[in-house]
Amino acid sequence: MAVGLARLGQPVGFFGGVSTGFLGERLMRALTDEGVDTRCTPRSPARTTLSLVGVDTAGVPSYSFYGEGAADRGVAQVSLGAIPPEARAFHVGSYATVVEPVAATQRALIEREHRRSLISYDPNIRLNVEPDLGRWHALLDWMLPRTHLLKVSDEDLGLLFPGKSPDVLAAQWLARGVAMVVVTRGGEGALAWTAAAQAQAAPVKVDVVDTVGAGDTFQAALLTWLAEHDALSPMALRTLPATQLKAALDFAAQAAAITCSRRGADLPRRAELPV
Repeated sequence: MAVGLARLGQPVGFFGGVSTGFLGERLMRALTDEGVDTRCTPRSPARTTLSLVGVDTAGVPSYSFYGEGAADRGVAQVSLGAIPPEARAFHVGSYATVVEPVAATQRALIEREHRRSLISYDPNIRLNVEPDLGRWHALLDWMLPRTHLLKVSDEDLGLLFPGKSPDVLAAQWLARGVAMVVVTRGGEGALAWTAAAQAQAAPVKVDVVDTVGAGDTFQAALLTWLAEHDALSPMALRTLPATQLKAALDFAAQAAAITCSRRGADLPRRAELPV
């Protein structure tokens, strides 16, 4: 996400634990080279989480994570003081929201910021890290009144709410306080709802090589479109016209398609997308 936003020309910082070991140094160098601000990236001597990704013949990935006691899970609340005051949007998601102590630190950040900043959330469920769906359900329930932009994949919806219609869930979540709900559907495009509008993005035709990073690309591009159109605020999300809602989805879908056409989560740069 951070790299995706930087490549799309957005000022972005990374708040997440990184090891001081050689793998951590490699990650920090990659972030710096991409233009990601690392002033608020806490470092520790803990190990670096390893993520192994396997991709099937259709480009669909599966993941294995090895991260008990790793730096990304050990972020303490004292680290929140390093976040620059000019930050106005925060994105959280996946297993870092449900493993401790980093999950408690993120909740403290969201509690502090959700009344004055935009909160973006993607559950991005990883059952091989936290197999208890109850933890994911509880976190989503806590996040709903504190989230302004909720993006969820149809795969995650199937895990959390099997058989339930996205339309029904979106209506429930909007009623809980979410400003915009987006459901991504892979090769079937994407759907979005606000209290004032609804939109659909048609799938972008592409020869799929690798879908790793497609969801993060979509989210980074969606936030980029909102920032470029002066809509990166809860009120702007709630009042976005249907035409602009569709334009935002189309932009994000095009970005995700570019990532799917390349191997290795190679996210697009701003010049590769329409102005």
